[in-house]
Amino acid sequence: MGAQVRPGRPFPLGVHLRDGGANVAVYSSVAESVELCLFDGPDETRLSLPGRDDGIWHAFVPGMAAGQQYGFRVHGPWNPATGHRVNPAKLLLDPYARAITGSVTFDPAAYGHDLADPSRPSTLDSAPVMPRSALVPPFDPVDPSSRPRHHLSDSVIYEIHVKGFTARHPDIPPEVRGTYAGLAHPAAIAHLRGLGVTAVELLPVHQHVPEAFLVQRGLTNYWGYNSIGYFAPHPDYSAAVRAGRPGGEVAEFRDMVRELHAAGIEVILDVVYNHTAEGDAGGPTVCFRGLDNAAYYRLDRADPSRYVDTSGCGNALNVGSPTGLRLIMDSLRYWVSEMGVDGFRFDLAPSLARQDGAFSSMAAFFDLVWQDPVIAQVKLIAEPWDVGQGDSYDVGRFPPGWSEWNGRFRDTVRDLWRSHDGLLPDLATRLAGSSDLYGRHRRGPDASINLVTVHDGFTLTDLVSYDGKHNEANTEHNRDGTDDNRSWNCGVEGPTDDPDVRTLRDRQRRALLSTVLLARGVPLLLGGDELGRTQGGNNNAYCQDNEITWFDWSAIDTDLRDFTASLIALRRAHPALRRRRYPVAADAVRWLRPDGQPMTPADWADPAGKSIAMVISGTLEADLADDGSPLLDDELILLVNAWWEPEKFILGEPDVVGGRTLAVACDSFDPARAGATVDPGSVTVGPRSVVLLRRS
Repeated sequence: MGAQVRPGRPFPLGVHLRDGGANVAVYSSVAESVELCLFDGPDETRLSLPGRDDGIWHAFVPGMAAGQQYGFRVHGPWNPATGHRVNPAKLLLDPYARAITGSVTFDPAAYGHDLADPSRPSTLDSAPVMPRSALVPPFDPVDPSSRPRHHLSDSVIYEIHVKGFTARHPDIPPEVRGTYAGLAHPAAIAHLRGLGVTAVELLPVHQHVPEAFLVQRGLTNYWGYNSIGYFAPHPDYSAAVRAGRPGGEVAEFRDMVRELHAAGIEVILDVVYNHTAEGDAGGPTVCFRGLDNAAYYRLDRADPSRYVDTSGCGNALNVGSPTGLRLIMDSLRYWVSEMGVDGFRFDLAPSLARQDGAFSSMAAFFDLVWQDPVIAQVKLIAEPWDVGQGDSYDVGRFPPGWSEWNGRFRDTVRDLWRSHDGLLPDLATRLAGSSDLYGRHRRGPDASINLVTVHDGFTLTDLVSYDGKHNEANTEHNRDGTDDNRSWNCGVEGPTDDPDVRTLRDRQRRALLSTVLLARGVPLLLGGDELGRTQGGNNNAYCQDNEITWFDWSAIDTDLRDFTASLIALRRAHPALRRRRYPVAADAVRWLRPDGQPMTPADWADPAGKSIAMVISGTLEADLADDGSPLLDDELILLVNAWWEPEKFILGEPDVVGGRTLAVACDSFDPARAGATVDPGSVTVGPRSVVLLRRS
């Protein structure tokens, strides 16, 4: 480091190796000066950045090499009343760091303000209690030809936590369980391939830190929805870091993606750009707050000392700022181009489209994504709700190119199988791809991500085993988590040895899975549901990094797993279930009563109706494959019976199935019935079950 520091270049942002050193660039429009802090163990060397262009401070530092730990200190205004919280006593992360070592220790020094008088800056040096950015070598961009590139309509998405999926897997070596390398292990991939899913959706893997109140209780933020490093893989999920190789998480993550791609499985990241781990004004100063508070966060215009909060987590990234938008877009592009991921699920996505408060499908963020040659080509999935706003529930309002978690589908299906009345019209709409939500603005059925369970809420087994939440382990006296579970315990709360209750629960699980996997749209499965995974009734297990959330591979429900795999295979075999467009022809989809007659307005309006037949043409308005050939299929008939008793369907009219016999493709009441032929004049559907028939 003895050579002279030179001005360097303002781009790219971050710290990057080149020409025998590293170029350093960091944004702060309010800084009076910025120091690069280099660490050799506890020793700190401070170097002033000599260059400044348009708010970007930059330098070239000779001699910097891979593995170097660093941070920034910023000198400038401290005036919370005007939104400024610069404090040079605080060591700050590089917002563009590719790797981060260590975590936040919630010591008084971690806070930018004086805890005794928040209007005053803290003079305590935070370096001993802060994580540090780490310089890693560059990687070549991922070869685009290595990507599976499944069409969205052909996708089956499987939501998992990197650690929880393999933390207890007996066939994976202990040293890699719960890591990126563990997910890349042949035993993990074998389960995914055997199940037939096309993509894993990973709970947040960006560098994150727990909230102080969790640490005080001996807990942690297991889910990871508290990001602080949008370019850095979380090192706690790295076998390389465990083995004493800090920074090794970057290559390990890339290797994981490569192995999953080789198995034909895409990688979708759950990303949290709506807020950061710095929280509200009482939170620690780790990165953005100390660099340029107003550029990175939305502040209350009436009182800039306060943060706008559309996440329920204390702050919201400033998507009305070019700096905030650039950070998000640069991060997305990095994960696609250099880390190889295939798409993103955006947590609390409406927050990204609130420039002036209201959600807008024409927000700048959507425009940037639409025109970006990298991001526009990957899968973009919105969680279409945030919190605290009059329009926080925005299902169906996202622009073309986006898919959405379909909360309407979830609620309808849960209510159907717990015997609520008056659901047939909504059920039919959900089964057919939710055209009421997505049929406008050039969107198709694959805009609907169909789900019944996800990480946030009950598992499938708990959904049919508990009427109420049981979150006592979260140490909040069971006050956290939603009470709107739309669940049913089938007569007994929690585990039971009652054979009748257990049989009913099995039937309920199969019916719920069948509805998700046979409906048009893109099915999303909560990882472990196919195995019978339970969280003991905890519907908000965000802070449980233990056996509550980890997969128990010693207690697998093999029958349920095999049934789920058969549904996925059935979906893959029938393009009529995977329509890319909404049909126009009236006969492409027909709706029949159990007696074989068409549904009438009175039938649709009948609040007691709980049985229906959906007749799907496999030839009318068939989709086209990528090579232009028609995706022809059999005629399929989906029978739904939500009654408590068996229901007889009459399907023998020539205009329905030509009077020919039908083959059972799936029966959720009696899975062994698959492959049998049935008389179209009398098809019995068991109580609370789904049957799919095809012309033989």
